[in-house]
Order: sequence, then structure tokens, then C-alpha cells
Amino acid sequence: MLTFLARRLFVMMPTLFFISVLVFVIIQLPPGDFLSTYLNELQAQGEAVDPAKIAFLKQQYGLDQPIWQQYFDWAWGLLHGDLGFSFEYNLPVTEVVGDRLWLSVVLNFSTVLFIYIVSFPIGIYSATRQYSWGDYGFTLLGFLGLAMPNFLFALILLYYANVVFGTSIGGLMDPEFINQGWSFAKVMSVAEHLWAPVLVIGTSGTASMIRRLRANLLDELSKQYVVTAHAKGLSPVRVLFKYPLRMALNPFIADIGNILPQVVSGSVLVSVVMSLPTTGPMLLAALQSQDMYLAGSFLMFLALLTVVGMFVSDLLLAWLDPRIRLQGGVSQ
Repeated sequence: MLTFLARRLFVMMPTLFFISVLVFVIIQLPPGDFLSTYLNELQAQGEAVDPAKIAFLKQQYGLDQPIWQQYFDWAWGLLHGDLGFSFEYNLPVTEVVGDRLWLSVVLNFSTVLFIYIVSFPIGIYSATRQYSWGDYGFTLLGFLGLAMPNFLFALILLYYANVVFGTSIGGLMDPEFINQGWSFAKVMSVAEHLWAPVLVIGTSGTASMIRRLRANLLDELSKQYVVTAHAKGLSPVRVLFKYPLRMALNPFIADIGNILPQVVSGSVLVSVVMSLPTTGPMLLAALQSQDMYLAGSFLMFLALLTVVGMFVSDLLLAWLDPRIRLQGGVSQ
């Protein structure tokens, strides 16, 4: 097992390196840079711009360096915890992100917990009571969750919360706590506002996981070893949790590496609609304004979530399913 862990950790390092190169190339693909875009905007507004000042800013931010030199400066900073400099905010990226990163982590972690906690009981119920009224009802809700866009659900929820209950559920905290230090009252305010975005973002993921768990579990319950276990007199609950459910969980464990970045990237529009102070709207604005270091840092954060999630899923799969071998070609 230690050899397996060491090999997986060794593979993660070159993977992150190649991802960093790809991310840097992607954020450099649009023509020009932030300063060029800023210069064009000023000229379009009829304002005079000193070319010497633009040249000085390019030299100060390293934009006059070759592409390979800019990449190595950025990558070296990432290794030392320096995420670069945000041109639009004129501040280091770490200061620009601030509490947004932690709020994004809390929101996304809560959404993942919501997806798993809600989908597993419903998926098990639908599989063990196939074609019952409850199965039909949950199937209908699942199709609605898959068909309705998250941002549309957010708009509907905002409207009815304001009209029916007379309250605003936008944001992740009360207005008086914005730009304030953390306190117990601010934490409670975040907890009170958290349910709405978690419900909106987690709806589609929950519906998808219910359908997949139902299909996988139905496939396992129809296999011969389950019929044999029932014939030997084992209780239905023990038969269900002993093997079929464990085997049906394999695809979900394998998806841990994908669900975290999907939740983060999928919450961008919802964050804009619900005015959430998360990294999603900031990432969108950074891509639009060509704030390369700010956008690149977010993309590397998503890549890190993917790689770490895949590592965790590999470990859980090796622990959950004894049929999965840690080394290919080795007979058991």
C-alpha cells in the first residue's frame, strides 16, 4: 500500500506541471494583455495615455519578458505560495482572493455533502422499491432537477423568497458583515444564508447521482450472488449493505476527482445571480479582463482539486473493492 501511495504521489507532480504549462498557454492565447486592453479602453473614451507609462508598467509587471520567462516566474511563485499580481485590482492575488476562497470552499464542501446525504437514501429507496409510487415520484423530481438550469432555479427561489416570505436570500451573509472581520455573529450569518445556494447548486448533482445509484444498484441486485444470499436466508438489509451497495458505489468513488471542480466551476452563474462573494464571479471577471495571473491561479486551484480528488478516489476504491488490484499483472 505504501508503494501504491508513493507511486500515486509521484505521478501527481508531473501532472500538475503539465497542467500549469497548459493553463499558462491558455491564458496567453487571447491577443494582447491586460494593459493593452486597458489602453484601448482609455483611447476609446478619448483619454490621453502616456506610452512611457504603459512601457513602465509592462516592465514592472514583467509583461515585456519572453513567454517562457513569464511562465517560470509565475510557476516559481506558485511553488512558494505567491499566486502572482492582479493587474485589475493592483494587489497581490492572495489579497484579492481574501475570504472569497474560504467561502468558496465552505460552499462547495457543503454542496458535496448535500449531494451525497440526499441522493444516497433516495437512490437506495428507488432501487429496492422499483416501480413503486415513491420511485415514480423521485424519478419525476430527478428529471426536473436535471432539466432545470441552476441559474433559473436561483431566480425562482429569489423571487418567491422575496414575494412570499418578504426576505432576501442573496449573498452569503448579512450586509453589515461584508468587509468585516470574522466573528461568531458573522459565522452564524453565513450559516443562515448557506442553505439557499447549496440547494440551488446541489439540485442537478443530486438528481444525477440518484439516477446513477438506482441503475447501478438494480444491476447488482439482479446478479446471482444476491439471489443465492436470499436463498440462504440472509436478511434483505444485510444482503443489501454487504455487497450490492458496495459494488454500486464504485462509480461514485471514482467521480470524487470530477465532482469538486464541477461544483466549483458550475457555481459561477449561480454566484453571479445570487450575488455570492465567492471565487466564481471573480474568475469570470478575470477571464474577461485578461487578468492573467488571477485567472491562472483559479484554474490551477481547480486542477489541484481534480488531481487531489483523483488521488483520494483511488485510495477509497482500493479500500472499498478488493477486486481492484494495486499493481497490474499481479495474480491474487
